[in-house]
Amino acid sequence: MEQHGKRSGPAARLDAILRHLSPRLGAAPAPTSVPTSAEVSAVPQPGRFCYTLDNDVLTTEQRQFYEDNGYLLVKKLISDEDIERFRKEFVRICKKEVNPPGAMIMKDESLRSQYGQSEKVVNKVQDFQEDEELFRYCTLPEVLKYVECFTGPNIMAVHTMLINKLPDSDKQTFLHPMHQDLHYFPFRPAARIVCSWTAMERADQDNGCLVMQPGTHKEPLKPHGYPKREGKGNKLFHGLLDEDEKSPRVHLVMEKGDTVFFHPLLIHGSGINKTSGFRKSISCHFASSECYYIDVKNTTQEHLEKEIVEMIRKKYDMPSVELRDIWNFRARLVQGERINM
Repeated sequence: MEQHGKRSGPAARLDAILRHLSPRLGAAPAPTSVPTSAEVSAVPQPGRFCYTLDNDVLTTEQRQFYEDNGYLLVKKLISDEDIERFRKEFVRICKKEVNPPGAMIMKDESLRSQYGQSEKVVNKVQDFQEDEELFRYCTLPEVLKYVECFTGPNIMAVHTMLINKLPDSDKQTFLHPMHQDLHYFPFRPAARIVCSWTAMERADQDNGCLVMQPGTHKEPLKPHGYPKREGKGNKLFHGLLDEDEKSPRVHLVMEKGDTVFFHPLLIHGSGINKTSGFRKSISCHFASSECYYIDVKNTTQEHLEKEIVEMIRKKYDMPSVELRDIWNFRARLVQGERINM
């Protein structure tokens, strides 16, 4: 069992490298565990609910909806004040006023000459676990209250993103193909992993809202890769190789502050932004700290492991690194005890 913020082996070396690259920030303080009001059993109710845990937060109707569909929408969960703070921090990152170590800043380089360093160029900030302001999202009591219903009381924040979906063209540069998030995760069980995704402004079909295929969380993990389409796709934006175009879809229209929680096997994606504005969202994948790592060799995830490991090796000039080391670095304890992850 580990304490907050402690790492060893290659994960510790990766941690040290990233902190060396941004010494002015020093060692980031370990997140404080945030208690919730939910009393949660770590064992699903036999025979009825496989994907949520017994608790006093979700109604029976909400649990059944998640059981059937693989997602649950909670209206106006995050305050306008918090969303504005996240937006301001994103703009600071875009302007390079802050540089969170370990964060991946994804840009449309073709727009830089026109707009310079601004939010009109950056379409995603990924792995913001070292940014104190953005990471506050992952520790908000109103978020963890719901997360605990899926993961149990020992909660790790494992993957963070702030997406700024830019206005797109017919090339569909910022379309995210239909995919399952579990494709990216080398840990199990899937039922103890959940994504919290919050709209930072209204999201609809015009500006590229989430698209869900309800009930697909009951299907196995499918082969993923880069989609075959015109235009340049984004790095690591993998999609299903064999997509069922006839499967029913829901375009999830959300207002500012609305938050959807969804299962990592649920097939989902997002369309292009056909407006002249932006479509921002902030999200975190959470997992029970009792989840365990798996070896992805000889699985559909093996080629992804090679791509991620090679990218990290080149970026930080590391002779060797394993996929679990990368996830050990990313993961932060936000509640309870750190056990396996």
